[in-house]
Amino acid sequence: MSYTNFTIETDADGIALVTWDMPDKSMNVFTIEVMDELDKIIDQVVADGAVKGVVITSGKSSFSGGADLSMIKASFDLLKDAQAKDPATAVEKLFEATGRMTWLFRKLETCGKPWVSAINGTCMGGAFEMSLACHGRVASNAKSVKIALPEVKVGIFPGAGGTQRVPRLANAQDALQMMTTGSSLTAARAKAMNLLHQVVEPDQLIPAARQMIKDGLKPVQPWDEKGFKVPGGGIWTPASAQLWPAAPAILRRETAGNYPGALAILKCVYEGLQVPFETGLKIEQRYFTHILQTTEAFSMIRSLFISMQELGKGARRPAGVPKAEFRKVAVIGAGFMGASIAYVTAAAGIPVVLVDRDQEAADKGKTVSEGLVAGAVGKGRMSKEDGEKLLSLITPTPDYANLADADLADADLVIEAVFEDRTVKKEVTEKIEAVLKEDAILASNTSTLPITGLAKNSKRPDQFIGIHFFSPVDKMMLVEVILGKETGDKALATALDYVAAIKKTPIVVNDTRGFYVNRCVFRYMAEAYDMLIEGVPAAMIENAAKMAGMPVGPLSLNDEVAVDLSYKVFKAAIADLGEKAVDPRHLDLVTKLVEGEGRLGRKAGKGFYDYPPKPAKKKLWPGLKALYPQQKADDVDVKVLEERLLVTIALEAARTMEEGIVTDPREADVGSILGFGFAPYTGGTLSYIDGMSVKTFVALCEKLAASYGSHFQPTPLLKDMAAKGETFYSRFAPQEKKAA
Repeated sequence: MSYTNFTIETDADGIALVTWDMPDKSMNVFTIEVMDELDKIIDQVVADGAVKGVVITSGKSSFSGGADLSMIKASFDLLKDAQAKDPATAVEKLFEATGRMTWLFRKLETCGKPWVSAINGTCMGGAFEMSLACHGRVASNAKSVKIALPEVKVGIFPGAGGTQRVPRLANAQDALQMMTTGSSLTAARAKAMNLLHQVVEPDQLIPAARQMIKDGLKPVQPWDEKGFKVPGGGIWTPASAQLWPAAPAILRRETAGNYPGALAILKCVYEGLQVPFETGLKIEQRYFTHILQTTEAFSMIRSLFISMQELGKGARRPAGVPKAEFRKVAVIGAGFMGASIAYVTAAAGIPVVLVDRDQEAADKGKTVSEGLVAGAVGKGRMSKEDGEKLLSLITPTPDYANLADADLADADLVIEAVFEDRTVKKEVTEKIEAVLKEDAILASNTSTLPITGLAKNSKRPDQFIGIHFFSPVDKMMLVEVILGKETGDKALATALDYVAAIKKTPIVVNDTRGFYVNRCVFRYMAEAYDMLIEGVPAAMIENAAKMAGMPVGPLSLNDEVAVDLSYKVFKAAIADLGEKAVDPRHLDLVTKLVEGEGRLGRKAGKGFYDYPPKPAKKKLWPGLKALYPQQKADDVDVKVLEERLLVTIALEAARTMEEGIVTDPREADVGSILGFGFAPYTGGTLSYIDGMSVKTFVALCEKLAASYGSHFQPTPLLKDMAAKGETFYSRFAPQEKKAA
């Protein structure tokens, strides 16, 4: 029998090698077709008396990344369709659908013949749950091997047996840590947790898997053996009496109760370990069905799984423009940002010229890459040879003043990353274009200056674009691609091709001061200024932000981006737009910190926080209490603080949609999460609004506006959408727009 996604070869010892190698895909993923074929393969090997056991492996460089987009979409489509046609049986149908993979894997492990999973590269999600159902597991010791059950990161949890098999192999504490964080394991760590049987050299992977079967591997899982005991003794032991009362409290401390999927993991493990294995699978299936119906799961999967992949694959790329090939990229300005851009470019295998005013400054820029490489090599994330190869691609060169000598003539893309000063950028743009080849693209890494204005310095504004990186560049996955009024399709396509090449996620925004992410960030910080001025204790502001789901409080974030940068932005806004562009109370606050106290942010060791030498932790500056009369903590409604912080950001995101700055809700959502960590459980700024309904959001805005200021007033767009019962994803329909 032949299959589309698998091949089967049986050797003289009766061992069938099942190789998973999906055509036209760079990585194997679970689809309905893959599950149907695996089901038939199980039947085939059981029926074939010559087959003594099965080794399943991948024909690609990685084993599998788990479920395909189509599988995830199908679950939501099934529920939506069933609710429309037959609401009474909708949940029952979803329950049956979610159990397909669970019971397929159960069929595999009870088929009577031993299966061994031979794991190479990435093995995540459903692929690792299938491996756990195999009777033996062998993994390569290559650094590329990553094993994880990361579903909690997209709002769900391991729902194909993961919550039942992992805690029956590893101790409960390690199992909970792995699944509630979604963290990746090395092969060595997975073996130490008893999730793998062997870790071998890459060329010994298949031989070792075959040998397990030759050595008499039993086709029965430990939990199906009579007398099986859970590692650590199960739920009713002294050790468990310490673990289980603390586990929900620890989870709440880490998540503030915002992630139903994470809590469901605790419930599945706790309940599942007290019952027979198959009953545990049904418990897991029940919870998985419930979680799939939550707003959090729908929103997170849409933004962090579906939309991120669509944007990463070029959802906004203009059609008909040939793909750009980057033989050389030049970065002008070897400061920290420019040097970091050079690093991620070289890490993608692209030769890069790093230019600054003299050789010493350029060389200093390259030391940023040298430090990053040394850190990666030291942590085992990069080989010494790969590090040397990366550094060899970066050529630091002087002649910032005379770019004709800076080897730019054959660069395909030049990224200007000089000071945020219009005059300096004008001079550099003119010098670059004097030597740049005719079809090259020029980009500015400006974080606040409008691209249309900068493009006026260019002789070819259609080939001028903004590529805004976020710091630290090597870690931040988002890049804003900013269109000037005259930016052409080729410039946009080239920018998106470059972002794809360096393996980051792009969002495309139209031109405005602060673009999209910074506009939202400044609103977040501005609301914190309002709260301070009202006398809300600073610690309550920071804690309310974290309880609302933000990774860091607004005052801490302000310190990271620099308090004096806020001061400069205020000054620039007043110079360009007049006194009314800035709240005078905010300017006064920041002026007191910067000019009066010299508190410039983390870089200066003091801002809203004090930063003592390590290992001491940062602490809020006590002097904040003296700036404004303090409210009593008991008089402050923390829930209202949470609402104010999230609503002010979401409202600013809605304004950018109304103004046509952001045109695709996917980009607003993904950009808000990747750019500054907007409460991921909401799915992003616009999903936060859609999730509660626009009508409810408008009412909340009006309530807040009555108490805390007109900046909370809902926009005309929001009022219109509320009246029509629309959502951002229905009104701006990214999928329909893409198809059109």
